[in-house]
Amino acid sequence: MYHFSNPHITIAIVEDIRAFVALLNSAYRGESSKQGWTNEVHLIEGNVRIDEVSMKLNWQQNESVFLKYTNKDKEIIGCVNLQQMDNAIYLGLFSVSPLVQNKGIGKQILVAAEEYAKQLKCSSINMTVITARTELIDWYKRNGYIDTGIRKPFLEDGIAGKHLQPLEFMVLEKQMIR
Repeated sequence: MYHFSNPHITIAIVEDIRAFVALLNSAYRGESSKQGWTNEVHLIEGNVRIDEVSMKLNWQQNESVFLKYTNKDKEIIGCVNLQQMDNAIYLGLFSVSPLVQNKGIGKQILVAAEEYAKQLKCSSINMTVITARTELIDWYKRNGYIDTGIRKPFLEDGIAGKHLQPLEFMVLEKQMIR
């Protein structure tokens, strides 16, 4: 069993999928996302970041776990997907409700992801971030992540909206101190 120093953070269960889909869509797409600073509405049109089918596929990946951050009313207001790949963790589907962004919840989830990686004795955490999202990249850098120099294409998938400009991913990484 994994231990997290923050009592608001636990490992999610499959019954949380619908809440995760709603949270991710509200944080990244559509009008509701404009209440936070991490949205992508200026880059990708539409209201869908992920659907239930895609979420279930992520859930079923080998070595995949979702962490959830719940408030005092047990509502899920933050989440992240962590997938172990060899000696590294891939961090994705990271989201905090736009209604509570800028309150340190994202930082707490990031710390929990790092605790998880250390418990698995992984040497690093990596992620992909759209290169145009400079404010978000700067936030990750302030939290110890570095630009690896690797870029990956960001292709439209027919689910997550139409790109309003050419987009690519930057690979960020943080080494875990053992």
